[in-house]
This record gives sequence, structure tokens and C-alpha cells, in this order.
Amino acid sequence: MSIDIAVVPVAGRGTRLLPATKSQPKEMLPVGRKPVVQYVVEELAKSEIRRLLFITDSRKTQIENHFDEDGELIDFLRRTGREEQLADLEFERQKMEYFYTRQRRQLGLGHAVLCAKPLIGDQPFVVALGDSIIGLHAESDIVRRMIRHFEATGAEAVVAFEQVPARDVVQYGIAQTPTPDAETFELTDVVEKPAVGEAPSTLAVAARYVFGPSIFDYLEQTPPGKGGEIQLTDAMRLMLKDGRTAYGLRLHSGERRFDIGNFDSYFRAFFEFALSDPRYGESLREYIKTILANPKLGS
Repeated sequence: MSIDIAVVPVAGRGTRLLPATKSQPKEMLPVGRKPVVQYVVEELAKSEIRRLLFITDSRKTQIENHFDEDGELIDFLRRTGREEQLADLEFERQKMEYFYTRQRRQLGLGHAVLCAKPLIGDQPFVVALGDSIIGLHAESDIVRRMIRHFEATGAEAVVAFEQVPARDVVQYGIAQTPTPDAETFELTDVVEKPAVGEAPSTLAVAARYVFGPSIFDYLEQTPPGKGGEIQLTDAMRLMLKDGRTAYGLRLHSGERRFDIGNFDSYFRAFFEFALSDPRYGESLREYIKTILANPKLGS
């Protein structure tokens, strides 16, 4: 594929996950055996992304450390006869170049993407939010499908969408389209967090985007909104009003989004990933049955 670069914003403070995120990035919280952001990177690698730009800040050096090759740890495992654990570090050696730039002020997702402009230049690129896993254990090819559609249509943007319950539309950017039941559809608008009953559909933006470089022009034109933040959705609306073409792709049934944005969603994601673990899942399932049958054991 010709698009081989992705931008991964990870500069958010994660305040809805305090105190767990006071001294570590929310993107480094474990879900099952891996931190959230490792699932994101592995998903992108499967879609032939080979260059990755993290939009980070001063508190996120743990992310940089995680993707560095740790020769000292490798030597320790070999010296102590734990070679079988080297397989857990295979992600360090995947074919990926990592770059990092800081979002020096917390001015929203749109501003974070705009921070990528000096490196991206006039290339099309992927945006993958670093706190959202697509599919159980990141078994998703949504980015690959989006890139193919972007290149086949000559669109300025392709965005992933997920069907959500009507009561949840207030939490997301929601697609407006003449064909909301189609797997692939043209976007006429994206409405940010509409009221229940006023939403144009129940298709919610699902944390993955492909953009042409013109998005930077629209981000630069986007006025700050609430809290002085520049929203990516607002820039997309400017693009659509300007007559640019954008498409939505619906996630397949097995590509549910796991949004690690608050404790409710985090606990649910960890629970589901742990239960599906090939080594520990079955014993955990039996333990949970015991707890449910004897509530006092869990008190």
C-alpha cells in the first residue's frame, strides 16, 4: 500500500482514569497482557503501516521506552534461563520506525493532529487514537480497508464508524449520510455529540481515520471551541462544507471498539480480554463462576 505512515495522538491527560493515570499514561494501562497502545501499534503493523508518529507530551516518556529495544532485559532473560519469555518482546523488533513530537499545549485532538504537519507534509496518512483498541486483541483490518477505499475513490477522508445504541450518541461524533444502512457510505456531515432524538444516525466515529494532507488547511482554519480546544470533527465539517468528498466505513461485527476512556469501559475491556486469554482465560472463567455462586468470596 502507498500509505505507510500513521499519527497516534497520546498526549491526553486521562483525567477520567485518575488516580491510575497520575504517574503513567492511560495508553500504558494493561488490558490483558499488553498495554493499550501496544494493541494499537500491532493493529497498524498488520495493515502495513511502517512509520508511526506519536503526538505526545512530557509525561509520556514511558511510551517511548516501551517501544525501544531493551538489550539489558534481553540479556537478563538469556542469562537466567528464561529464553521462552523473549517471545513476549517480539513487538520490539517489528518493522516499524517510531517518531515522537510533543503537543506542548493541551488544545484538543484537532490540534494534536495539526502538530504532525511538519513531518507528514503533503502525504496522505492514518490517524489512530492511542486509547482505543479495535477488535478483540486488535484482530482488525479496518485500517487496511480504509486505505484501499481512500486510494480507490480519491476522497479527502475515510473514517471508521461503529453502530451504537441511540442513548449513546451524546458521547460521539455521529455520521450524517443518505445511506446509513450501507457498509460504505458518503458523508454529508459529522455532528459532534448530538442530543438523543436529534442525531442524524447512530453511526459513531470509531477512532480511525485516513486523511489527505488538506486536513491540515482545515485544522488551521478551525476556531477553538469549548475550553479553547480545536476539534478534529469541526475541521472535517469545514472540509465537507467546502465540497470535499469523505466516506465512512462501518466496523464489522467482530471489530468492536474498546475505548479506554473511563473506568467502566476499561474494566469491561480488561475483563473481556482476560477471559479470552489462551492460557489463563478458562481458569479465570471458572474462578468468576465460583465468585458469582458465592458472593461472600468477592466481598
